[in-house]
Amino acid sequence: MQVFGTLKVRRLQWFGVVALAVMLCGVAAQRGLAAQMQTLEIVGKTGVHVFNVEVATTEKEREVGLMYRKSLPDGQGMLFDFRPEQQVAMWMKNTYIPLDMIFIRGDGTILRIAENTEPMSTRIIASGGPVSGVLEVAGGTAKKLGIAAGDRVAHPLFKSR
Repeated sequence: MQVFGTLKVRRLQWFGVVALAVMLCGVAAQRGLAAQMQTLEIVGKTGVHVFNVEVATTEKEREVGLMYRKSLPDGQGMLFDFRPEQQVAMWMKNTYIPLDMIFIRGDGTILRIAENTEPMSTRIIASGGPVSGVLEVAGGTAKKLGIAAGDRVAHPLFKSR
């Protein structure tokens, strides 16, 4: 009788672990978390700055982006793949933290930076020209690191000159 009770408890514990894992996967899918983590470098007058980025390649990943996140650690971000080059417009709806949006041309050159975008805003933030990607990092990062328009982004998404 005791053995049966122990096995039953273990089965319930295992079921609880599986249920928790399924729930966490569902939360990640709902948030649209990008599956791939990659390294990206920005090279400019102030040196080389390395970021670990989630890459948003699907429409759903791009749509959700960094919405619902409560924080974004230094050195991390999200890279949105908008290939082929096109005009891009973004907003901060359901985004709780200020971000720097770095708009990047197909050759890896930074076109412009929208600094410290306003959380929860539906104001449209336009690329200002055709871009292949947008890098979102914590608000204030570009200024702190001296990242500027004209700097070069090294990542497989962008072609070298």
